Amino acid sequence: MAAFLRQPFLTKRHFKYITVSKRDYYAVLGVDREVSDADLKKAYRRLAMKHHPDRNKSDADAEVRFKEAKEAYEVLADSKKRAAYDQFGHAGVDPSASGGFGGEGFGDVFGDIFGDIFGGGGGGQSRQRRGSDLRYRMELSLEEAVHGIEKKIKVPRMENCEICKGSGAAVGSSPKSCDTCGGRGQVRMTQGFFSVQQTCPSCRGQGSIIDDPCRPCDGQGQVRKTRTLSVKIPAGVDEGDQVRLSGEGESGGVGVQSGDLFVQVLLKPHKLFERDGDNLHCEVPVAFPILALGGDLEVPTLDGRAKLKIPAGTQSSKVFRLRGKGVTNVRHGHTGDLYCKISAETPVNLTKHQKELLEQLQKSVHSGGSKHSPKESSWADRIKSFLDEIVA
Repeated sequence: MAAFLRQPFLTKRHFKYITVSKRDYYAVLGVDREVSDADLKKAYRRLAMKHHPDRNKSDADAEVRFKEAKEAYEVLADSKKRAAYDQFGHAGVDPSASGGFGGEGFGDVFGDIFGDIFGGGGGGQSRQRRGSDLRYRMELSLEEAVHGIEKKIKVPRMENCEICKGSGAAVGSSPKSCDTCGGRGQVRMTQGFFSVQQTCPSCRGQGSIIDDPCRPCDGQGQVRKTRTLSVKIPAGVDEGDQVRLSGEGESGGVGVQSGDLFVQVLLKPHKLFERDGDNLHCEVPVAFPILALGGDLEVPTLDGRAKLKIPAGTQSSKVFRLRGKGVTNVRHGHTGDLYCKISAETPVNLTKHQKELLEQLQKSVHSGGSKHSPKESSWADRIKSFLDEIVA
């Protein structure tokens, strides 16, 4: 076997001698083999949040699942290791075999990801940490978004325990430095030329041990509370825009900066208008006599009413533009326009007399041919030409 491990290149036939009991890495993360790097990272973050030991201190299996997901991601996130795994399975990335990974610990590899999720990284306490960011979705009417508004919201979040001041230790006591990792939160295990840095099993990456935990927060240093905040929404915000409240996210613990709160804007449907960026659109039903004869209409705007002049002979679906009657952009101050689309309304429930009048009008208009109905006449000519070509 020693001679086998010294081979400079391994083929599939070599790996039949290696017994593997690990689960498939793709199955561990719940993704398929064609998963993109972005979706792979999302899957890992979801599992890491779910099974992280700090969130599951009473679940002995959580740490096992957490490490399993971490190992799977470390391999699949590296293009070379992933290629080796896809070709040879676990044996292709086995640190005990030539060509397997080694030298870089999980803590080093995952620092960037855990800096986003848990506020810490593979570098232990030397890396700057912060509390988690929070997101709140606020529904606004079109008028509220256009003109701006100040609203109060209630946000549940983790805050430092008032009793222990976030330390997690009971009053009169304090956390002590972990003897296993020397307060670094990480331990390095070396075997031959392989060196792996891992989260300290004693303090679970905290760098300190609490012998006498604070009872109100159960030694966590944080408690969940609902905080009422006042959010000022500037005029002109649109669907998906965010307002950032610095430091209003979750607490990161003693001496650690709190995360931020992002308030995301969602617009409610409006009964008259549709918004398209800085412009507004509405449909205006108009009786056909006005379209034929022309006239003035009053149309709604967000600031009241405006007059719209309808020229004689206006066709259905004609769009009129009212400049400056749209939305003022929250960023550069430009004001959009209001577009009114004309919709011809066909009269219904006509009386006998009204029908007779329309029949007289129809005969009179029809006798004028293309003079009064140019589109209808043109359409009739195109139909005749088409049918003549078929017959010929």
